[in-house]
Amino acid sequence: MGKSFSGKAKITALGCFTPSSVLTNQDLEKMVDTSDQWIVDRTGIRQRHIAPPEMATSDMAVEAAKVALAARGIPATDLHAIIVCTVTPDMFFPSTACLVQDRLGARGAFGFDLIAACSGFVYGLTTAAHLVASGEPKKVLVVGADTMSRILNYEDRATCILFGDGAGAFLVETAADGEEGFLDYLNEVDGSGGDALKMPAGGSRMPPSHATIDQKLHYVHQEGNQVFKYAVSKMADTSKALLERNGLTVDDIALLVPHQANQRIIHAVAERLGISLDKVVINIHEYGNTTAATIPLATRDAVRQGRLKKGDLVLFAAVGAGYTVGANLWRWGF
Repeated sequence: MGKSFSGKAKITALGCFTPSSVLTNQDLEKMVDTSDQWIVDRTGIRQRHIAPPEMATSDMAVEAAKVALAARGIPATDLHAIIVCTVTPDMFFPSTACLVQDRLGARGAFGFDLIAACSGFVYGLTTAAHLVASGEPKKVLVVGADTMSRILNYEDRATCILFGDGAGAFLVETAADGEEGFLDYLNEVDGSGGDALKMPAGGSRMPPSHATIDQKLHYVHQEGNQVFKYAVSKMADTSKALLERNGLTVDDIALLVPHQANQRIIHAVAERLGISLDKVVINIHEYGNTTAATIPLATRDAVRQGRLKKGDLVLFAAVGAGYTVGANLWRWGF
């Protein structure tokens, strides 16, 4: 499935951005019936970054992209394609990728938005790797960016505590002959779980109206227990299946970078995989769930901490609304 593409694409740079404004658990205690201890015990989250009113998803995406391009030392005009993974686009159309392309000055690049919720960045990496492996394009920017604070009901303590805003970007390029990069992937969807996590209104099924606004249908709606159970089982099972298909075990992995939805989910996944927590990135306490941005943010922090180095085998894994499920195996490129 992904084997024929092995080694033809590599990750060459990353960049991230989070808004400067921080919403702490103590702040939330003044807004909704909750407590710092309740939030930490159930989620592991202590704070989350919140975009100011004038900042949209494309703004954060552009900032993350600039950092990645600067790290690689190339101009935006070198990009051949831009994939923006998001569930909070600036607007339905034009795509956020178009807005990012224009702001970056990436003349000649094509691009599109990819909607896979919390699995978005993993799906974006899969797509970029296959595009690069085809021979053209040679440089693809994958951005995960979400302004989740815009679709949260801050009267709903079950959801408003979970999410934050942020963006992250990877540059995926053609690998040299004999150079390992993208190894394999395992992605799937299970649409039967769609009702468990969704934003009900705003699309063609339920267009905006006074009624949908009054009923608060433009916010995140989640059945927490159902999502929790599915996320634990599928993230663990998919990761295990991907490793087994490549003749690998968790001992071969330098790092597991899981989607940051809930610290208890991450711990449960690690336990099911039999992987030590010192090989698992957890930074949800600082950012909350930034949806498509969690994996690049977690990867950036791991690189800064010296936990991920060139040549390391890294496993990215996520489960999101849809349900969407994804896992990627990469040899880290820098």
